Amino acid sequence: MLDGINLPVILGAAFVASASPGPATLAIAGTSMQQGRRYGLALAAGVMTGSLIWSIAASLGLGAIMLANVWAFELLRYLGAGYLLFLAFKSARSALKPAGAPANIALSSSLRRAYSKGLALHLTNPKAILFFGSLYAIAIPAGSSLVSLATVIAAVGLQSAIIFNGYALLFSHAGVTRGYVRLKRWFEGAFALAFGAAGIKVLLAGSASR
Repeated sequence: MLDGINLPVILGAAFVASASPGPATLAIAGTSMQQGRRYGLALAAGVMTGSLIWSIAASLGLGAIMLANVWAFELLRYLGAGYLLFLAFKSARSALKPAGAPANIALSSSLRRAYSKGLALHLTNPKAILFFGSLYAIAIPAGSSLVSLATVIAAVGLQSAIIFNGYALLFSHAGVTRGYVRLKRWFEGAFALAFGAAGIKVLLAGSASR
């Protein structure tokens, strides 16, 4: 049915990529602690949508086309780095606010905005298209049927949904939220450093490849 595709290997690689700490999981954790479960799940839905888009694109060979056109990949890389640095700035500004200051204006004002944030975060992540493009090129034999491709995309998507929603549920737990409230400035400072480091890493990765 799967035309020689090793689905466990694909799912294992996708699990490591999705579950490992990164910009998407950091954003889900931060939003869930700051604004609660609904907003965390909305942002996770945006991340999952972005992941699904890149997965479908890679299965259709669009990832290889993008990588072959350097200007398209470079544009995506700069957009992704800029967005990560923007998130770092907002987290740093929140961390530097004195205790008792008004709520962080970086918070999503609606579930739709939380979803859009997650979608933008993943669609501007150059590592996503690199990952799916490389994984599908190596693990899916040429000439695989549409049914096989659809099965792989659905399986990877379901696994991603479990992981990202799991992060939202975990970090919106009352105990975790109380810890965030007590240590808000430290959390926001850590998020600022993490987003900033990720943004700089994306920029430097392009310089190193030249």
